[in-house]
Amino acid sequence: MNQIDLTGQTAVITGGAQGLGFAIARRVAASGARVALWDVDAAELQRAVAELGEAACAVAVDITDPQAVVDAVARTEAERGPISILVNSAGIAGPNHALDDYPLDDWKRVIDINLNGAFYVNRAVVPGMKARGYGRIVNIASIAGKEGNPNASAYSASKAGVIGMTKSLGKELAGQDIAVNAITPAAARTRIFDQMKQEHIDYMLSKIPRGRFLEVDEAASMVAWLVSRENSFTTASVFDLSGGRATY
Repeated sequence: MNQIDLTGQTAVITGGAQGLGFAIARRVAASGARVALWDVDAAELQRAVAELGEAACAVAVDITDPQAVVDAVARTEAERGPISILVNSAGIAGPNHALDDYPLDDWKRVIDINLNGAFYVNRAVVPGMKARGYGRIVNIASIAGKEGNPNASAYSASKAGVIGMTKSLGKELAGQDIAVNAITPAAARTRIFDQMKQEHIDYMLSKIPRGRFLEVDEAASMVAWLVSRENSFTTASVFDLSGGRATY
């Protein structure tokens, strides 16, 4: 494993208690950062913090609540110092349905967590980064946001929105040493699969030229560089982690 130096930095990882978010938190902590895990699942948070040790703290927060997000920023900075790194990984897949049969409540929930939640978190963290003139943000999108997956219109739309938001914010902040990028991973075998039908999982695998799903540590390696000082030029960009699936 290449060593990325994040010594002295404070990182917020949303959805950090499990799956991709936890893998990223583990890699960022191993690189020397203080890590605040934000998640709605308090029990999973405690397990994750116990595994990471003194480098990590737990912040139970529902990112669909804008005021709760603002409060989480204040608590994190009081406990761990100014936030210089944000990785927004919290998200859900939602159920698999044709668009004309998609339940309205599920549509709203997927958009609220994946897109509105990402907006609330970025909105709350950016002012401090602007005031200090430094920051690194990575928003976790999806290959579905580029290509659209059938029977996953809410998820695909939400992740396309994250890509657009990231590009917009990156351009807004390009005049400062604040990099804002997104990654578009193919599926990884995490608990998000529990929300999907097997035929949808099989479809996603069939589209990956490498013939396997993404490993969470592979994504964590890319993110570790993106949130480092070495990433001093690239912003408003999308980094592909699709195993060859993406065509643009």
